[in-house]
Amino acid sequence: MRLVLIFVVCAAAVFGQRHKIEEVNAEKPEGKLLQQIMQENDAAKKTALLDQFSGEFPKHESTPWVLEQLQGVYVKANDTDKVISVGDKLLALDPDDPEAALQCMKAAETKKDAAAIKKYATMTWASAGKMAAAPQPKEADEVASWKASVDYAKQVGQYAEYALYKAALESRDPKMTIELSEALRERNPKGEYGGKVMEPLFVAYRQAGDNAKAAALAEQAVAGGQGNEDMLLVLANQYLEQKKEPEKVHSYSAKIVEQMGQKAKPEGMSDGDWTARKNLYSGLAHYLSGKLYHNQNNFAKADVELRAALPLVEGNAAVKPEVLYMLALSNFKLEKPQEAANYFRACSAMKSPFQQMATTNLARLKTQYTGIK
Repeated sequence: MRLVLIFVVCAAAVFGQRHKIEEVNAEKPEGKLLQQIMQENDAAKKTALLDQFSGEFPKHESTPWVLEQLQGVYVKANDTDKVISVGDKLLALDPDDPEAALQCMKAAETKKDAAAIKKYATMTWASAGKMAAAPQPKEADEVASWKASVDYAKQVGQYAEYALYKAALESRDPKMTIELSEALRERNPKGEYGGKVMEPLFVAYRQAGDNAKAAALAEQAVAGGQGNEDMLLVLANQYLEQKKEPEKVHSYSAKIVEQMGQKAKPEGMSDGDWTARKNLYSGLAHYLSGKLYHNQNNFAKADVELRAALPLVEGNAAVKPEVLYMLALSNFKLEKPQEAANYFRACSAMKSPFQQMATTNLARLKTQYTGIK
């Protein structure tokens, strides 16, 4: 990801030493220890001295500088637990330190700790936001540094959004996916990742049984041109069941058929599986639209939609009998008794809630019309 490379390279130039030591009084224990730290060349010994200072003088004015050095050591060593532990101490002293929060967030990413990613992403946003909102300095020689700082802060904020998005995608816990995704969309719903996270959030809502939020999110996605076939299918079926907004049932169903006709096969999916998926969604879309037309007594349009659905739901034992039954009734209403009989006969041969009604209606047709086969 190019964004990551840019801000990692720029970090040192932007931040430099974020915390400084104003004065070292070697006559005091803390000053003596600071002097030892600055004079020590052995990395391991210096780390031990830094750790000693942070433990003995946690509230000293130089402790943020010490913790900054110490976190940097653990970042290089890829010691994620200590990066976070030291980072927490540093953030307690300086909550507006974006680099400390960023390093904690990246350590949480390495640990795949979704809750920690959310925590530190929120802290990173807050501190980077303050940094990006800093006013332009009046001194000309400080403007370039200010611009670099603001640009970097924006990149840090964008990376925090990416980290939440990635964690939401990787989470197998619907509740955690929802937490991460909602935090991201609350932060920047119109941003790149706020849009991309809508699909996994929709799935998580469905898995968690929150169909109301799933439908509301699907409507937002469809209105913004980001609705996929799952969202459209849920909405079309919901409106059909609720007997509301019939025009949306037809338009969403048509959109599903259009999408499945244009969509490329996902990478890694076999041709057979992709054909089955396209048939499933297109078949259900024609079925929903046809069922609504049937309920509206528009039997000519119902016949068109249901005929389109029939070959696509061939393997769907839950839907095919109803399609056959509605086709039979539609053709009867269209004064096509032989075709109605054919559909009733096919429906009567399948075990379903429509089997007995189809059998009864077929017998009546044969009585009412002569020559029915």
